[in-house]
Amino acid sequence: MQWLRGSLVLQILIGIVAGVALAFASPSAADSAMLLGNLFVQALKAVAPVLVLVLVASAVANRRASHTAQLRPILLMYLAGTVAAALLAVVMSTLFPTSLSLTVTDIDASAPQGIAEVLGGLLFKLVDNPVSAVMNGNYIGIVVWGLLLGLFLHRAAESTRAMLADVADAVTGIVRIVIRLAPIGIFGLVAGSLAAGGLDVLGGYARLLTVLLSAMLIMALVVNPLIVWVKTQRNPYPIVLTALRESGVTAFFTRSSAANIPVNLALCERLNLERDTYAVSIPLGATINMGGAAITITVLTLAATHTLGIVVDLPTALLLSVVAALSACGASGVAGGSLLLIPLSCGLFGISEDVAMQVVAVGFVISILQDSAETALNSSTDVVFTAAVATKGD
Repeated sequence: MQWLRGSLVLQILIGIVAGVALAFASPSAADSAMLLGNLFVQALKAVAPVLVLVLVASAVANRRASHTAQLRPILLMYLAGTVAAALLAVVMSTLFPTSLSLTVTDIDASAPQGIAEVLGGLLFKLVDNPVSAVMNGNYIGIVVWGLLLGLFLHRAAESTRAMLADVADAVTGIVRIVIRLAPIGIFGLVAGSLAAGGLDVLGGYARLLTVLLSAMLIMALVVNPLIVWVKTQRNPYPIVLTALRESGVTAFFTRSSAANIPVNLALCERLNLERDTYAVSIPLGATINMGGAAITITVLTLAATHTLGIVVDLPTALLLSVVAALSACGASGVAGGSLLLIPLSCGLFGISEDVAMQVVAVGFVISILQDSAETALNSSTDVVFTAAVATKGD
């Protein structure tokens, strides 16, 4: 079919335009169209855990000597990018201080009480039951089981390792079918989201959103390319722009790093990257490469301190950056994502949990754009840093 061979990016763009048009022409029909978007996101979430498990196991079982050596610099880039994002957020918040209207007094959420709780939760995910990990989308646990299976199958018979590779190829084929449905799914997501909330509610938070989105844009177009250039000494923008276009756009509308794992893996395949490397680095990045989350946590925390008249000195700002970066690595494992980690960083300044949860409520109000941009940055960066290291022939 011509539709299956056409440009996916162009089809997604058409879906976005059609979704916006439907939302303004017929809000009731647009609300119904949200079902298409929810089905698409659910399909991605359903196939992603199985895909990650078999790809990681196959990649490790059939690994070459360069595989482990390539993972180390990618993980270092993930860490550097997340810390740099938090530092950038401190700079932006200092240059453009923002006040909040803290009036919400009740929000049904449970935030972690300390960094130890966040890191402890991550450790427990490492030893999760494999069936539970797949069912609940625990990608840390899935990657660990995939690594262990691959390690012990590395010495298995060649026919066993070939069968594992065939299973990985079969699941990848299923993923390609799901991804081709992206234009329809994004059409539904755009139409339903605009019909349900619109953009009017964001007007009162324009300054805060401007700081957040500007920091994420600078991260994507300046800081990430600089990190890649330091590593490769080559022009980073071709891969940066490709990742933003083909990974970031989809992630923006699905608002789920986990759901975007299949999209990123398919993009890495089209970019002809080392499969042994990206099969591990992409799912790991969806869990620990959280520059967007670090920006959200830092900016909203400093907005709260500015509102309350708390003076933040340089050492404390640096400490906040470290805490935000560490917390961001656990954001995907906490219900509500990065927003529910804000009380943790607010605690550095003695801000009460009641006030901190009001800040979280503000975050939920602006999450229409904040969460979308955060996910787009996080997910596209996974591909950018992987491509900087895992390009065949490097």
